[in-house]
Amino acid sequence: MRFFVANRLARSKPASHFALAIALATGTAVSMVAVAEPAHAQKKKKKKKGEEEAKPQYSKEFIEAYQPLQAIVNAEGNDVTGAAALIPGVVALAKSIDERFVGGNAVYNVGVKSGDQALQLQGMTMMLDSGKASADQVGRFNFIAYQLANAASDHSAARGFLQKAIDANFSTDTITADSMRIAMSESFFSEGNNRAGLDFLNQAIAERKSAGLAVEEQWYRRGLSIAYNNSITPDVYDYVVGWIGDYPSQGNWRDAINIARNLGTFSQAEMLDLLRLGYRIDTFVGKQEYIEYVDAADARRLPKEVEKIIKSGYASGRASRDDIFLADSLKTAEGRIAADRADLPALERDARSSSAGLRTVVAAGDAFLSYGQNEKAAEFYSKSLDMAGVDRQQVLMRLGIAQFDMGNYAAAKKTFEKVQGNRAPIAMLWSAYAAEKMSGSSAVPAPATA
Repeated sequence: MRFFVANRLARSKPASHFALAIALATGTAVSMVAVAEPAHAQKKKKKKKGEEEAKPQYSKEFIEAYQPLQAIVNAEGNDVTGAAALIPGVVALAKSIDERFVGGNAVYNVGVKSGDQALQLQGMTMMLDSGKASADQVGRFNFIAYQLANAASDHSAARGFLQKAIDANFSTDTITADSMRIAMSESFFSEGNNRAGLDFLNQAIAERKSAGLAVEEQWYRRGLSIAYNNSITPDVYDYVVGWIGDYPSQGNWRDAINIARNLGTFSQAEMLDLLRLGYRIDTFVGKQEYIEYVDAADARRLPKEVEKIIKSGYASGRASRDDIFLADSLKTAEGRIAADRADLPALERDARSSSAGLRTVVAAGDAFLSYGQNEKAAEFYSKSLDMAGVDRQQVLMRLGIAQFDMGNYAAAKKTFEKVQGNRAPIAMLWSAYAAEKMSGSSAVPAPATA
């Protein structure tokens, strides 16, 4: 059976859920912008340090085309009748940087009065292209242009404007450099370029962490939802680890483990080690997880562990006593524990022998791990690593689990970090839990036991 992640993670949230939830309706991108008009700007400016500043350059033809348009802009109300016919002539005659700046201003403001965002973007682009905008205007104008281009779904152009706003250190009380970086990743997501969006989001997260600043949980959730919904690995696990590392709630851990279950194709042996983690973090919510654990462990092979898991499920009330599979498995396990335990001394002796085969040594590690005798389990797993034919990834995983259960979290973390291949996502989660234990910030209770 496949387990599904909670709705809060399984579906990607739109950009409006982020800190940059800024729509055109806020007024940021629709306010009128005033600049000096050509008729007044032709006068000489005051001298500065004994030199006369260059006066704006406007041709006679431009002024004649511009003034009727500016009169419409300056008129009270929002009636822009006749402006559409005048705009092409003004744009065509706007040759100098001054003409493009004031011409763009007029076009933009006509767009504001008429509610025509295409005109607003055209005008703002003219103003920016003129190079005439002052230093304190560049960031604001680029951010306005970003909003307008984004509203028109011209994501490439929008990102160009947004990057220039970031470069100009634009900010307001509600708009920060971080929120603009998230908006940049959202732009990539909007056009389906998830790889680039995740890269940008990764960079934003890394920059905050390197600065010693907290990363908003929603940033992790957004990256995780994109990576999860599009099966982008290993990124999805990188986000999972970062998320549960900073926000290690029991609910988040449950989702993290279920993400691995949903995305991975694991053998029974691999699934057993993932379920062992879920059990230790107490993420099981129903009998199906106990059934899957018992099936992977096998009452005939690991009877003590199966008994512990089933009785834990009964004690918590999450596993029903009337389930036939669990009841039969418990009966089988209880019937084998005495003989299995009696065999442990001989197994230990054989595994320590210099002539012991790989199968015996690994079996000893598995047996002692299931009985909670972790020092002996670690001893035999370590010994098997030097033997020919060893399944190195499985042994490393279980050595790490034995070290973890001994409370040696630093050693366990190092061991988990060596695991490669199909088990790597499982090892990443174990490593994250070891790191959480090392920090002393564990927010999850111990599982119910019999």
